[in-house]
Amino acid sequence: MRITDAWLRDEGLQQVLQLLTDAGHLALLVGGCVRNALLGQPVADIDIATDAVPDRVIKVAGAAGLKVVPTGVEHGTVTIVVDGVPHEVTTFRRDVETFGRHATVAFSTRVEEDAARRDFTMNALYADAAGQVVDPIGGLPDLKARRVRFVGEAGERIREDYLRILRFFRFHAWYGDAEAGMDDTALAACSENSAGLDTLSRERLGHEMRRLLAAPDPAPALAAMQVTGVLARVLPGADVAALAPLVHLEPPYAPDWIRRLAALGGPEAEDRLRLSRAEGRRLAILHACLAEGTRPAEIAYRHGAEVARDTVLLRSASLGAALPPGWEEAVAEGASALFPLRAADLMPGLSGAALGERLKLLEDRWIASGFRLSREQLLA
Repeated sequence: MRITDAWLRDEGLQQVLQLLTDAGHLALLVGGCVRNALLGQPVADIDIATDAVPDRVIKVAGAAGLKVVPTGVEHGTVTIVVDGVPHEVTTFRRDVETFGRHATVAFSTRVEEDAARRDFTMNALYADAAGQVVDPIGGLPDLKARRVRFVGEAGERIREDYLRILRFFRFHAWYGDAEAGMDDTALAACSENSAGLDTLSRERLGHEMRRLLAAPDPAPALAAMQVTGVLARVLPGADVAALAPLVHLEPPYAPDWIRRLAALGGPEAEDRLRLSRAEGRRLAILHACLAEGTRPAEIAYRHGAEVARDTVLLRSASLGAALPPGWEEAVAEGASALFPLRAADLMPGLSGAALGERLKLLEDRWIASGFRLSREQLLA
């Protein structure tokens, strides 16, 4: 099998690959770029793996007059810059000892050993400069079947880094076959080792959950997380019941991970996932609007059209119902409404707290009228 994507023909990338192969070394593309190219999906990051040790990569690139940055020499990674574009090159590695994220590794000259330490079989695929795929451990059949499967023994891979539990569900959401379901062995290993998620930083959990919830349809993966007990570890109190209906109702609106997080619930979400202040504020507003039962037009007036739209979607999803008729018009009306009074209109007759209370009362009355009362009517 061969990759034919346009990015593979990039002159800088080809120069780096040719540089290493001309020096007698293997130089292979690896991981996400190969996986996504074979799936026909966009490629973001391009990684190069080689049997050359970092010092050798630095020497070869330097002799060719290229800038080399020792970005992670201790881990086998150097960056070769061609025409201002960085290309990460990492030496093949094999695990000597693993204890969570802090594995002891040794450099290797064998691509099979490098592949054996990766997380999923679909990520252990390589390709040469011509695009010819190299499959050291038989990951191609899994990729073709869109089957997310751990490399080797699932429990061992997970105990090397417990975040791989969440990565398993994320990868299924993005690349897996929803109809075929998930690998039973992997699910069992995720469930058995779920307590290990408690050892991870909340920043890492939040980063992974953001990416999972942004998938086109994360509902099957989240449902499996709930069944295996993984979701309760990450978001205590969360429930997936409204997520699938929400995903169904969302088009033509783009997927939004905060909206989907609001559908899951979970009172500790802001802290558990280390949301930013803006993210936490938006989530809190959505939860408040859902709890208050405020009309869409008023929500749009007070919080904007986006919050009102998300609230309508979330309400319908939680009820398992269709979107209410005329909701878009109501949201548009509320978002464009302008309260016709200012504080100066009630002065000097009122001031201080009394002025604020009266202004709020009149605004509530104006909203209840469907934004119809005029300035004169309100003052009268």
